[in-house]
Amino acid sequence: MQNKPQYLIDLDVRLTWHKMSRMYNQRANSYGISMSVGFILLHIDREGTPSTQLGPRMGMEPTSLSRTLKTMEENGFIRREEDKLDKRIVRIFLTEEGLKARYIARDVVFEFNNKVIERIPKEHIDIFESVIDQIQAIIDEDDFINSEE
Repeated sequence: MQNKPQYLIDLDVRLTWHKMSRMYNQRANSYGISMSVGFILLHIDREGTPSTQLGPRMGMEPTSLSRTLKTMEENGFIRREEDKLDKRIVRIFLTEEGLKARYIARDVVFEFNNKVIERIPKEHIDIFESVIDQIQAIIDEDDFINSEE
């Protein structure tokens, strides 16, 4: 009897994310930005977003986010302003150039999303969403993260 390798869900998730990341970066590069920049552009609200909220929204590490925000500011995509009520908070706003880039990023994301929805039946998408939610719940469980098995 041959031993089959154990199925590893994280391998499929990682491989799929890697392919998606490469696809998005190739498209973004044709517009002179990166996938990270496009992702950030999509997460900045019109009324400004506190910089401290961006990292958790996107799962980015603070160092990487800070470096990307600095580059975005240098390239004229964003501006930073102190919050009018709480001077400890710095809000990130899109500039006109940032808004143009945001619309491009949004269109690329919608294009891919529509291709997926066209090719995969809704029932399968619903199951996928349920499975992803359950995986995230497992990751978020304190007893799993803190276990030393």
